[in-house]
Amino acid sequence: MRLGPVLPAISAAVGLLALTACSGSGQTIDPSAPATSSGRPRTTSTQPATPSDRSSVVRIQLTLDGRPVRATLNDSPAARDFAALLPLSLDLEDFHRTERVADLRRELDTSGAPDAPTPRAGDLAHYAPWRNLALFYRDGEASPGLVVLGHFDDRRDLDRLATADRVTIGPLT
Repeated sequence: MRLGPVLPAISAAVGLLALTACSGSGQTIDPSAPATSSGRPRTTSTQPATPSDRSSVVRIQLTLDGRPVRATLNDSPAARDFAALLPLSLDLEDFHRTERVADLRRELDTSGAPDAPTPRAGDLAHYAPWRNLALFYRDGEASPGLVVLGHFDDRRDLDRLATADRVTIGPLT
């Protein structure tokens, strides 16, 4: 059996299949780029970058002891559930010199929440086991049941948070 003319056709078909597979994944082969260390051609993404301010993200305003502070909630079920509780007025207590906490009137929907994130200064979070809101003015420790809801927009507001006794939270208008 003579394979001479068939081999180039098979090779071309395999190459076309590879290009087609890459195009379905939102990537294309960049012929001008050097190959990767594994010898595969480099690919580039053809999908648009995801905007950081998606329409589903909710901007809120917190008033800490009478002074306005802005924050942004993420696009999680818990954050959407929290937004549904607004407006809120809550008394704050210090917890471990790391966060200010207040009881919520009910637990939030934590479905699909990642396991035990490590909270950072400026995070707004829900601690499901105690049904409370946690506002971190210092970095915290990972805690099972903690769900980050969003973050303060300006880290300079964290000093104000560290001493606040009362917070009012509502949608940013």
